[in-house]
This record gives sequence, C-alpha cells and structure tokens, in this order.
Amino acid sequence: MLGKFRIDRRAFLRGVAGCVTDGGVRDAEGACQLEMPIFTAKSSAPTNLTKHHAVDMNVPISCGGVPVYPGDIIVGDMDGVMVIPAHMADQIAEEAEPMEEYEAFVLEEVKRGVPIIGLYPATDPDHLERFEAWKAKGGQQ
Repeated sequence: MLGKFRIDRRAFLRGVAGCVTDGGVRDAEGACQLEMPIFTAKSSAPTNLTKHHAVDMNVPISCGGVPVYPGDIIVGDMDGVMVIPAHMADQIAEEAEPMEEYEAFVLEEVKRGVPIIGLYPATDPDHLERFEAWKAKGGQQ
C-alpha cells in the first residue's frame, strides 16, 4: 500500500491480518495496540480521506520499491519486512531452517569467544565439523 492512511479496528474486524506500507500511518499509537502486525515507514499527520483510499484489491503493487503480487508471502519482524514470491516459498522454507540452525550455532560460538572470521560465513572446515558435532548433540555444546 502506498501513501498515508489510518488503520483502525474496522480493518481488523473486516479480516485484515496485518498491514505493510512504505508510507506513513495516522494514529500510530492506536494502530500499534491492534491485534495485528503493522509495518510502516513512519507516523504521519491526519490525511485527506478523499485523496487516500483503497481503489483496488488483489492486484500487483510496488511497496518500498519491491514488487508484490497477490499470493506472495509477507514476513515481518522488528528488523523489517520481506516479500517471498509465492512460487519460491517452499524452496525458501527448505533453505531457511538449516540456516536458522547454523545461526544458532554461530551465536553460541560467538558467546564462547570464537572469532567470527571463518565462522560466518562458514569458510573454515573446522567450524563446519564443530557444527555437525553440535547438531549431533541436539544443538548443545
């Protein structure tokens, strides 16, 4: 979605699961209290409701310079938002789980004082051997 707009309980009650915009959102404090995730570029002053309104649904858009197509998967957290093209979702899910596991290992290694060079990215065979041993123990050092 582009531009500034107001998100309120009406959107939630109509089934909106979350909101992502590269524009601003009015009443940011109230929007953050809703039972749905909201990702915006900024807070903004009240908008002209006759100028900014929904004109279509389930059509391709651009948000933050990224193309978004109906059916794409949107993932957001405190670090930001990403768009996963629907046709790539299974492949990305398969690759993400082992990566998350390796990153958990890296975090433990860094906490133990292991230097990051060769650990991340994994270019040192010794780190990969320790990772395999770590996995074999169920992720415990």
